[in-house]
Amino acid sequence: MIRLFIAEDQRMLLGALASLLDLEGDMQVVGQAQNGEDALASIMKLQPDICLMDIEMPLRSGLEVAEELSKQSSSAKVIILTTFARPGYFERAVKAGIHGYLLKDGSVDELADSIRGVMKGKRIFSPELMFEAIREENPLTQREQEILIMAADGKTTKEMTSLLFLSSGTIRNYMSEILQKLNAKNRIEAIRIARGKGWL
Repeated sequence: MIRLFIAEDQRMLLGALASLLDLEGDMQVVGQAQNGEDALASIMKLQPDICLMDIEMPLRSGLEVAEELSKQSSSAKVIILTTFARPGYFERAVKAGIHGYLLKDGSVDELADSIRGVMKGKRIFSPELMFEAIREENPLTQREQEILIMAADGKTTKEMTSLLFLSSGTIRNYMSEILQKLNAKNRIEAIRIARGKGWL
């Protein structure tokens, strides 16, 4: 019996998925959550075989939960379900060691087959999501992403200098490079573009 955990913030979709997958003879839904914090706590306790994870949830995203499970060396295999074909999401998902990355608009039969495939050791990714990721790679370096995340959190250049041990001139140079790469007029536009692509 494949033990499933489902994390999805839309209650109706969560209930429908759980009911339909429970009808599969070889699957059992052992837990559900509507936000990332509850999902992480429950997964660590229940140790399911497979976690079906929505990408955008309150408190913690599905990607953040997957990253945390990877750090904790959890045996649960994560399948991300998304409506968003954002290149940065796919990149992060692969780095977090997820086993599946699927669009929500597929059928339950396809999802059940994917779950069985993942249980056999396969990694299953929607071709549309992979194509989107290949088409547009994140142009920002790790350091540039770090600086833009700090800017998004409202940190001033002065605060960044003390946190990153860099001079204000260096921070300004990084920010100028970020704006150029994203073709943005200012920090706010750069943050909006990077978030829209799933790069932050």
